[in-house]
Amino acid sequence: MSFFKVLLSFFFLFIALHLNLASAATFDIRNNCPYTVWAAAVPGGGRRLDRGQNWVLNVNPGTVAARIWARTNCQFDGAGRGGCQTGDCGGLLQCQAYGVPPNTLAEFALNQYMNLDFIDISNIDGFNVPMEFSSVSGGCNRVIRCTADIVGQCPNELKVPGGCNGPCPVFKTDEHCCNSGNCGPTNYSRFFKERCPDAYSYPKDDQTSVFTCPGGTNYKFAVSKMSFFKVLLNFFFLFIALHLNLASAATFDIRNNCPYTVWAAAKPGGGRRLDRGQNWVLNVNPGTAGARIWARTNCQFDGAGRGRCQTGDCGGLLQCQAYGVPPNTLAEFALNQYMNLDFIDISNIDGFNVPMEFSSVSGGCNRVIRCTADIVGQCPNELKVPGGCNGPCPVFKTDQYCCNSGNCGPTNYSRFFKQRCPDAYSYPKDDPTSLFTCPGGTNYKVVFCP
Repeated sequence: MSFFKVLLSFFFLFIALHLNLASAATFDIRNNCPYTVWAAAVPGGGRRLDRGQNWVLNVNPGTVAARIWARTNCQFDGAGRGGCQTGDCGGLLQCQAYGVPPNTLAEFALNQYMNLDFIDISNIDGFNVPMEFSSVSGGCNRVIRCTADIVGQCPNELKVPGGCNGPCPVFKTDEHCCNSGNCGPTNYSRFFKERCPDAYSYPKDDQTSVFTCPGGTNYKFAVSKMSFFKVLLNFFFLFIALHLNLASAATFDIRNNCPYTVWAAAKPGGGRRLDRGQNWVLNVNPGTAGARIWARTNCQFDGAGRGRCQTGDCGGLLQCQAYGVPPNTLAEFALNQYMNLDFIDISNIDGFNVPMEFSSVSGGCNRVIRCTADIVGQCPNELKVPGGCNGPCPVFKTDQYCCNSGNCGPTNYSRFFKQRCPDAYSYPKDDPTSLFTCPGGTNYKVVFCP
């Protein structure tokens, strides 16, 4: 995972510097409905939009817990006071607080974990107007839609004039609101999910409903939740601190199915020799970031644990204290990060040496990431090394391949890796197709030669 190359100790400094340099993101809010809506945004305020009209909103980098929604059937006086049938925000034209359910929500946080934007559409607070939320720049091609006839098909117990409430605002129970942090889908959430599969249907619906784009992307919002944003920013760090005091270590079952010996390596964790069929169970503390697991090949170590490996060597030590030398296929992860999500991936940015599977085995998460193609056998000549296939960055060390400036795209070399392992990182900005999440507290399995 390219973003893990920045050591955790520099993370907050990086964010502070970035936000001083980043520019505002632009949101083009457009009404394609055959009726008037009163667009609302926190932060941002509000504006009446007749059919075909738009409102361009600039949002500062680093903004979190932000929402855009449509209000319907409103009446305001000259001072901007009045009320709306759905989505009302305290009787004000210029919203200063979130709207009252039901309202279809576009939610976002800008320039967050490793400068990614997090975006979603949410039906947790119900539905009032069809919506599309999409990116229009930054090399990101996200299009999230919720356009089904939810109001017309709404269950009777959720129906209100002009909209369809979510079950949480109606019943206010832990089953539907997930106040305890432990909940699952219900018949009501399935009603919403079946009609808008990319939108949040209940508070723990992150796996299929939260999406990322690179920071600096601009967006379009058209009317035709992210549950984790319900926690205000001023409580975020307190939440993380409390959670990490309560969370338990994640277990990683590292297994060698190769017909040859590998020397498994982990940072943090150390290293261990694994003959065919052997495994190594590693417990990793909650909150760990910048972590990697990889296989080393053709190693020789003395009784003191000193020696070297042909691929993946980490300073000549059996017990790794630093990352390995390319080429090495990497399983990368950060635990209990933004809103208690684990971020996981397989990366070929540093090349490839051993086929790998990285999968979840608990926590209600069903992620399986694989990179098992014959990359070593098909490796371009200029990337070949004994026992592996280097990534272009370690070989050429140019900005085109290493993306030191933060502005790069796919190349012929990255496409070589991507075509063979489509779910793995192939270059440093490959996040949209290569970065996955699971709920914090999930356990994992890493298999060499699955």
